[in-house]
Amino acid sequence: MNRKTFGIKEKKAGLILLSNLFMIMLLLGSCSRTISYDNFAGFAQGTTYSMVFENDGSLNPEEIRSEVEKILHDFDLSLSLYVDSSILSRVNRNEDVVVDPYFTEAYEKSVKISEITGGAFDITVGPLVKAWGFGPDEHRNFTEERRDSLLRLVGMDKVRLENGRVIKSDPDIFLDFNAIAQGYSVDVIAGYFNSRGIKTYLVEIGGEVRVRGDKQGVPWRIGIDRPEENNNIPGSDLQAIINLKNKSLATSGNYRKFYVEDGIKYSHTIDPRTGYPAMNQLLSATIIASDCATADGIATACMVFGMEKTLEFLKLHNEFEAFLIYSDEEGKFRTWATDDLKKSVSEPGY
Repeated sequence: MNRKTFGIKEKKAGLILLSNLFMIMLLLGSCSRTISYDNFAGFAQGTTYSMVFENDGSLNPEEIRSEVEKILHDFDLSLSLYVDSSILSRVNRNEDVVVDPYFTEAYEKSVKISEITGGAFDITVGPLVKAWGFGPDEHRNFTEERRDSLLRLVGMDKVRLENGRVIKSDPDIFLDFNAIAQGYSVDVIAGYFNSRGIKTYLVEIGGEVRVRGDKQGVPWRIGIDRPEENNNIPGSDLQAIINLKNKSLATSGNYRKFYVEDGIKYSHTIDPRTGYPAMNQLLSATIIASDCATADGIATACMVFGMEKTLEFLKLHNEFEAFLIYSDEEGKFRTWATDDLKKSVSEPGY
């Protein structure tokens, strides 16, 4: 992970991170001359971001960009594992610190997602992530002998938020918001756009997306990467295009961040319940929800579940739409989508 804030959450691998030019071509191709769409892109959280918004002439694009950059900077100071002075880093060092609203909301959303996924999503997974070599220092020290002691540090019942402070049952508990932070940051920026009265926009950070409105009747078109291990340039090889309106979309995948040892592939997606990297046929899970933080967390949980359990979960939770890419018994790519989403999915080029 060559990132020094949140890191390129390779779990995002399934979702296209469009280059600036490709983003503009894909998303703005049908804009009318009577409507002005401003856009800007940059780097944050160790990855890229792209913003597109409708401007009736009352907004200063440079002011909007400056405010977005400030929000993302403040967000890092709250929830980044890669900023030594962040609130999260200080909490993990057991310093006496009062958390801010970003931390509080991320924590509360995490509790809810953990509950509905039966612990497949869990922000206390940090000790296991580090032990398997996917933490900030990328140092692996997992052993079978350590597994039980590490699992004793994992579980949402071992931590609580009380009077603005994080209370841990064990000082070695290590919180990790990486599976929800980028999605949540998308929601934060969308909230800022809403506060400025922007009626139509796309916010994309690290591949996580939230959109409002459409482009004069044309939905936003979001690309989903084909989950090939050598597909390292987002947008270069697409599996599908999803039309999106007034929704959030997040993708989790296991095909870019992994390592192979003794012929076994170890994915960065760690099952908090077993302590082991998830190993199953599900290659990419795209979730559509009302907010991006929830979509982000549920997509991660699906990668932990695997294909069969994910289908069971989605049957019980029809508030989510999903597009799944998996490998069959012969190793061929297959796709599956929830019924309501099928009409919004098309092949690349259409």
